Amino acid sequence: MIVTADEFAGIRRQAEAEYPHECCGVILAKAGPREDRILFPCRNIQNEKHAEDPVQFPRDARTAYYADPRDVVRFVRLESEGYAVVTFYHSHIDAGAYFSETDKRQAAPRGEPLYPDATYLILSVVDCKVVDARAFRWDPTERDFLPLPFGEP
Repeated sequence: MIVTADEFAGIRRQAEAEYPHECCGVILAKAGPREDRILFPCRNIQNEKHAEDPVQFPRDARTAYYADPRDVVRFVRLESEGYAVVTFYHSHIDAGAYFSETDKRQAAPRGEPLYPDATYLILSVVDCKVVDARAFRWDPTERDFLPLPFGEP
């Protein structure tokens, strides 16, 4: 399972509410008799990074995301409590739901994925509405992130 219907509804709401800026977040899960899942929206601070240093961060939040480090610390803490990141998600603004070269560099900064078992969900948001969503996962044989079958739950 990539996302539940409730998770997708929450991600959709976040993506549409944050338009015209990219949204981002993660879904974590803890195995057990009944899988415990957490939808964890992150704050995109790309505009702040761009304002602080436009040379190092030439893109604004319309074309990029930078998850607030405080949010990253919180979800890493959940990992230490037995949760695993199962899905990363973010939106593309007025563009397609594809896994860009930038997405690949962020997911696999040294050519190896930081989270090889995670799924990456990309949403296309056009005029404040999610119009498409696609999922991708690392394939160790192809050494690339390949599309997965994904239908809105």
